[in-house]
Amino acid sequence: MALTSNSDTELLFQFRNPFTKESAFTAILKKYQEKLYWHIRRMVIDHEDANDVLQNVAIRVWNGLQNFREDSQLYTWLYRVTTNECLNFLEQQKKRKSVSYDDVASGLENTIKADKNFDANKLEWKLQLAIQQLPEKQKVVFQLRYYDEMPYAEMSRVLETSEGALKASYHHAVKKIEDFMLNN
Repeated sequence: MALTSNSDTELLFQFRNPFTKESAFTAILKKYQEKLYWHIRRMVIDHEDANDVLQNVAIRVWNGLQNFREDSQLYTWLYRVTTNECLNFLEQQKKRKSVSYDDVASGLENTIKADKNFDANKLEWKLQLAIQQLPEKQKVVFQLRYYDEMPYAEMSRVLETSEGALKASYHHAVKKIEDFMLNN
C-alpha cells in the first residue's frame, strides 16, 4: 500500500497500522533523515560516526514510535531522540578512551583539521573549530539554534530545560565563538 500523505499525523496513524507500519516508518525516515544526519554530523563530526549514530536513531525510533504520545511534534521528538543518541555516542567515546570531554573535543578538532578540504583561512572551518571549543551543552544549544533555527520553545522540549537557560547558554556560546574567531 503506497503512502500518499506526508503529514506527520497521517504517518503516525499509518505507523500504528500493522499493514502500513513499515512503509510509514520508511516515509518518516525519508522525510527527516537529512536534517537528522546534519544535526548528528555537526555533533560527532565524522561521516562514518554520523551514519552509525543515525542507524542507532532509526532503531530507537522504530522501537519507541509506537509509544509516542504526540505531546510534542514528531519533529521535536525525533530531535530529542537524535540529540540523546549523539550525547550517548560522545559519552561512549569518552569512556572508551578514558578521557575527558575536552579530550574528545580535541579529537574532534583534529578530525576537522585532518579533513582533506580543511582550510584554516575559511570562515566555516574556523566556525567548526570554535564550536568544538564549547562545553557540550552550549554546543548542542548553539547548533540547534544556529544551524537548525529551532525556536527556544521547541528546543526547550527537545532538551527538557527552560527557555531562559537555553537563551543564556546560546548567549554564552555566541560570545565564546566570537572570542575564538577574533583571537585565532
